[in-house]
Amino acid sequence: MTYGRADGVVKQVGFLWTANWTFVFMLFLPLFFAFVTDLVTFWKDEGRPKLVAQGDKMESDDAWARSVEASSYSYWAVFLICVLFAGLFQWIGVSLIPLMKGGGNYATDWGSLAIVRPEVISVPEAVVFTGLAYLYMCLCFYLFFVGLILLYTVIHDLWRIGEAASYRPEVDYQHQHEASLRVMRGIFRCTVLGVLIAIVMKVQSAYLTSRGENIVAWLVSDMYSAFYGHNDVSAGISYRRPTHYSSLLIAISTCVVFLYGSIRLGVERRFCMPLWRMSAIVALLVAGYLLIDAFAGFSILLGVGVLLAIYGLFDPGLGRWRASKLGSNQSVS
Repeated sequence: MTYGRADGVVKQVGFLWTANWTFVFMLFLPLFFAFVTDLVTFWKDEGRPKLVAQGDKMESDDAWARSVEASSYSYWAVFLICVLFAGLFQWIGVSLIPLMKGGGNYATDWGSLAIVRPEVISVPEAVVFTGLAYLYMCLCFYLFFVGLILLYTVIHDLWRIGEAASYRPEVDYQHQHEASLRVMRGIFRCTVLGVLIAIVMKVQSAYLTSRGENIVAWLVSDMYSAFYGHNDVSAGISYRRPTHYSSLLIAISTCVVFLYGSIRLGVERRFCMPLWRMSAIVALLVAGYLLIDAFAGFSILLGVGVLLAIYGLFDPGLGRWRASKLGSNQSVS
């Protein structure tokens, strides 16, 4: 049996579940859904009707419904992938087989506690608990990817309307620019939250295979090692990290939507500066994610990226008031 770590680390299992997965699914994911809902509602009720030729609200709603329905196969494909691979197969390989037969080169976590501490939870109880946990996780993943598909649909619909409007001289390009800017701000917020979800998942997985006493001490020790050259805590144990693959899929999928939006909607000169700022923050956040536990002091880069990302959530325009003030001064002069 290759499971197990020191009892002191096993004692952190409850803390890990509460502080990491609950934090992801109870904070970041609802915020992600809120931003997706806000953006889709804006586009359906305000942005789209202003850009269509006749401005007919009912006709615009029907066209939007057809755009969403066109992605129905994508929703079913994502559902099957999440349930079968992120849920069933991963639960069988990571939790069920090791719990029933022992073995599996995975670090001890909340799902394998019954192997090293059977007096705390029995194997049948752990099987039921992990099954429900993976079902909950795969459904959350499915809803997350549904949000990404909706974001893609909004981007594609706006781009398609913009392409058609380029042949009509009576189109109000000011509304089109404002809609593009509003959509990209929403996409940026959702991208930040998606990468933050991936970061929390990878940090948890990396901590489980480290020698840190708890996750906070592990990150603080890493910052300390960057200045004093000690790297004792970062010397981890050679365990497999299945969460890394799930987090990488989330990070890549989120960034693909942001990149698609940047290409389709970010071509206007007036939009280049805020778009470059958004892209720089996303790139820094992704770099912090990729370099987690890769070198001594990774937590410094990660912390800077997270702080800038959180600021971007509150101000997705990234200082847009300066641009507005400048435009007002120019109009007055």
